Amino acid sequence: MHERTNAPRPVLQDGGLLERAIGFALTSVQAVTPDMLARRTPCESWDLEMLLLHLRDSLAALHDGVSSGRVGMAPEPPAPDEDPVSAVRVRAVRLLRASVSPERVDVGDRQLGGDLMAAAGAIEVAVHGWDIAQASGRRSPIPPGLADELLTICPLVVPESPRHLLFAEPVEPAPDAAPGARLVAFLGRRPLHRPDGGEPSAPP
Repeated sequence: MHERTNAPRPVLQDGGLLERAIGFALTSVQAVTPDMLARRTPCESWDLEMLLLHLRDSLAALHDGVSSGRVGMAPEPPAPDEDPVSAVRVRAVRLLRASVSPERVDVGDRQLGGDLMAAAGAIEVAVHGWDIAQASGRRSPIPPGLADELLTICPLVVPESPRHLLFAEPVEPAPDAAPGARLVAFLGRRPLHRPDGGEPSAPP
């Protein structure tokens, strides 16, 4: 997560940005069946199972930040025979039930405003929800209102360079692209990704 110290704080339309992103991701996860877990995703080095486990870890880290004001840097190892779909659902519900939102959050040896942590988390959760929808064949777009708000926040929490450990370089969207397509293109994804391998992929 990256915070530009001189940038204005994001103006959220309501306090439910992260909740809406989680809701979209959970809707995407509903379409996943066990036979899909080996499918490719828009994250070129991850199959669908790996992506789900990464989302599980992201949700767990956000829960730590919201509930305790500190994000651990070591992800929780998966339990033996853990179902990645159930793991995502459990961590999502746990995060939605968390009620404490600290003003500042310790992330490793750095501090991040609680509002920006939630905003960065909403971007990651929503975009990985889109990744999951593409891989499963559901291909649901990120809802326009949510995508529009996330687009206004992206410049505050997504570094211009380097991006290699976070997102790929932006992809040029179509001139008439919807907000969801513009958002995923900004984060290095091709809006018409094909899970059969017919479309180049982007790193997470």
